[in-house]
Amino acid sequence: MGHEEVSEEKDLTVEDMQLALRSSNEEIYKLREKLSMFQMDIDYFKNSDSNTLYYTGLPTFMHLNAIYDLVKCYMAETSQAPLKKFQQLILTLIKLRLNLPFRDLANRFNCHYTSAGRIFSKDIGYTILPFKNLVINMPQCFQDNFGLRTTVLIDCFEVFIERPSNVNAAARTWSNYKHHHTVKFLIGITPQGVICFISNAYGGRASDKFITEDCGFLDKLQPRDLVIADRGFLISNSVNMCLAEVVTPAFLKGKKQLSAKEVESTRKIANVRIHVERIIGMLRSKIYYI
Repeated sequence: MGHEEVSEEKDLTVEDMQLALRSSNEEIYKLREKLSMFQMDIDYFKNSDSNTLYYTGLPTFMHLNAIYDLVKCYMAETSQAPLKKFQQLILTLIKLRLNLPFRDLANRFNCHYTSAGRIFSKDIGYTILPFKNLVINMPQCFQDNFGLRTTVLIDCFEVFIERPSNVNAAARTWSNYKHHHTVKFLIGITPQGVICFISNAYGGRASDKFITEDCGFLDKLQPRDLVIADRGFLISNSVNMCLAEVVTPAFLKGKKQLSAKEVESTRKIANVRIHVERIIGMLRSKIYYI
């Protein structure tokens, strides 16, 4: 009788252990499923186009996977790149899309922030390489009027100041154009509307030509760059010395009227210069607000 009780107790214990093990395995499986939902891996994006769109800017996982198929042959999994190839691509796209700090990306991908930075620096070239001949980031109005050559639009803008007490400073800041004391800046804007250059402040008396040649802008030009400027920028010789080109509206001075070619050229310039004028207006309003 006693042996039967012991045997029955042992059977119950084994059965309990089996049930407990089965329950534990199920719990582990559920936890792994939940964990996979928070890992920046292929399943996280494969199961949700909304995640793909938010983190990468691509509309669906199909688009993301197509890009991965194109770039994965250029990528490597090494000790210097501890993430899987797909994760390396995702890290790069998230940085491009959301510009998250590398420490934040490191936490998301469970790696050191220096590794995240190294992966991005290395993989950005791999990501762009297959598409470099397909990407045309030139607004249509520039393509229609100047092809793909336009590099920068430049202009000077002035900000009113109080009359300086110093006589020499007052003379240097007097603007005949504004009939007021001003400080003057040269600004450069890309066709995409990004401010890419802004000079130090000059007195309002300084000419557009002098500021352009003095402020260091010409040092930024590369051969074959195309600069679009206003009539006051008499800088053709200076720009040509950099093996670049500048286009400005034609002068009517000394002529009864512009030629048909000059009218057309001036119209093209006016069509694109409205963008730089709009950005200068926004910048000036910010300055006055501050």
